[in-house]
Amino acid sequence: MSGGGARGLFVSFEGGDGAGKSTQLRRLAEALRDEGRDVVVTREPGGAPGAEEIRRLVLEGEPGRWSPVSELLLFNAARRDHVERTILPALARGAVVLCDRFADSTRVYQGAARDVAGAGPLPGPDLAMADALHALVIGIEPDLTLIFDIDPEVGLGRGVARGGEELRFERLGLEFHRQVRARFRALAERFPDRCRIVDAAGEPDAVFARVRAALAERLAEV
Repeated sequence: MSGGGARGLFVSFEGGDGAGKSTQLRRLAEALRDEGRDVVVTREPGGAPGAEEIRRLVLEGEPGRWSPVSELLLFNAARRDHVERTILPALARGAVVLCDRFADSTRVYQGAARDVAGAGPLPGPDLAMADALHALVIGIEPDLTLIFDIDPEVGLGRGVARGGEELRFERLGLEFHRQVRARFRALAERFPDRCRIVDAAGEPDAVFARVRAALAERLAEV
């Protein structure tokens, strides 16, 4: 893990809404536990008590509830709590940490794809701001990032069908989610050593086979 020196393995699951990454994460966790591994399943925003409180602030309510920069700061505050209290202690004992979203989601959603109109004289969010904040207050990256890639129209349909209160990002519309997909693909090109694109279309068993193949080399090192 970049910046850590821990003995475990840190894997983040990324992708657009409705790509099925959370389902595949749970399935992988079960399989690894059956193999006798110590597995920690966590999520962002959230994963620690304080971070879970921030989760409710950023994922519920109307799409325009926060300005893009305010949202960026909230996500980093939640991530700091999560890394300190959950991720680093688990890695220090040699666990495999499977995290549903991490800093790449912030780079895509808040730092690269949000509409910054209305920011006025204050600086709006961009990728440079997202990267600078991450370097300043977080400073670590996953060992492996799986980016689940799917047609945004299909993903949005799944997300809305799932229901619940956490639909704020689904309400931002199809064009926004097309940008999200493009930005995730660009991140895979930017970080080729740790990012793997997983085709999320098709039957869950087929997708899971792709997940295991992408993970095999890194898991053998733990």
